[in-house]
Amino acid sequence: MSFNIEKANALIERINWEKVDGLVPAIVQDFQSSQVLMMGYMNQDALNKTFETNNVTFFSRTKQRLWTKGETSGNILQLVNMSLDCDNDTLLVNVNPVGPTCHLGNATCWDLDSQDESQMVWLSQLEKLIADRKNADPESSYTASLYARGTKRISQKVGEEGVEVALAATSGDKAELVCESADLIYHLMVLLQDQGLSINDIVNKLKERHRL
Repeated sequence: MSFNIEKANALIERINWEKVDGLVPAIVQDFQSSQVLMMGYMNQDALNKTFETNNVTFFSRTKQRLWTKGETSGNILQLVNMSLDCDNDTLLVNVNPVGPTCHLGNATCWDLDSQDESQMVWLSQLEKLIADRKNADPESSYTASLYARGTKRISQKVGEEGVEVALAATSGDKAELVCESADLIYHLMVLLQDQGLSINDIVNKLKERHRL
């Protein structure tokens, strides 16, 4: 989502700049998985540059200058959307991250060992792993071997797993239903990646239908 000038200016004007002493806290969230990635501060110049370039830019209190995330590492944050909270003093910035966000090489700046990942965050990470397997050695990865065998074979596996899901439900075996459903979802994710699509495309279609 790109901001037009009017929308960007309207958001900037709504911020209670006096309350935040010229620097508004900005919580950055992965648009695909909803995982919280980092927190920084923005002044008006940082916001303007973010809207102009579509790459998230902060005001670095340490360097005392504008700082575009990824300006040296290349791990940029591509702006998707931005919203202001009810007190007009905190921003929520939805992004598509390119590479890890944390300078330590992690996806998020928060300690992963001290927090439970949400189901959607884990599913998003699985999707990224499946995508990375496209160029892996088919001898060392089942996912890579599926890609190597082509769309027809991947489609066959989706069909086979769909039948297994139906049979498990018909027999009333809930444990088997869970296992077969996991197989179906995994193979469907492989097929989507094979076709240049993602789970997010499916979610968008469901949201579109929900509004009808």
